Amino acid sequence: MSKLKEILSEASEVLERVDEADVTETAVLLAGGQRIFVVGEGRSGLVAKSFAMRMMHLGATVYVIGETITPSISPGDILVAVSGSGTTHGVVWTAQKARELGAFMIALTTDGDSPLGKCASRLLMIPAATKQRREGERRSVQPLGSLFDQCVHLVLDSVCLSYAELRGVDHLAAYKLHSNVE
Repeated sequence: MSKLKEILSEASEVLERVDEADVTETAVLLAGGQRIFVVGEGRSGLVAKSFAMRMMHLGATVYVIGETITPSISPGDILVAVSGSGTTHGVVWTAQKARELGAFMIALTTDGDSPLGKCASRLLMIPAATKQRREGERRSVQPLGSLFDQCVHLVLDSVCLSYAELRGVDHLAAYKLHSNVE
């Protein structure tokens, strides 16, 4: 099997195990919320940032934790936190603090019993391999958390599609919000 087909097969197997209702309900929550904040570290953080970018294109008020223009989080806001292991210190700390401040917290992780999973208001389980390769995790030929990050990206793109439908945002409306100074 080619490497591309192997990666596609792995991602397909993981995505078939993601609960579609959870994805749709997440979009509904985001469409009804005030502001959206995202957090993640490393490659998972880049996936979280790409989600924030697309949500901005869809008209959401969205911020990335750690950026200089990110305001304080408030009750009614939503935090989307991404960590394969659910133990990434900065992500867990941010999620716990956001909950203390009254924000609704959506976690994307492989481990619902992790510190991140336990503090989530809504949990999106992504049953993929992580860089820890813990017992019971799905196996992967890919290095580190590649499979998790790929699958999170696709799950969050699905959330975006549902969000766009709920908000009546089509391609042309999203394109109008795309950067025009690049």
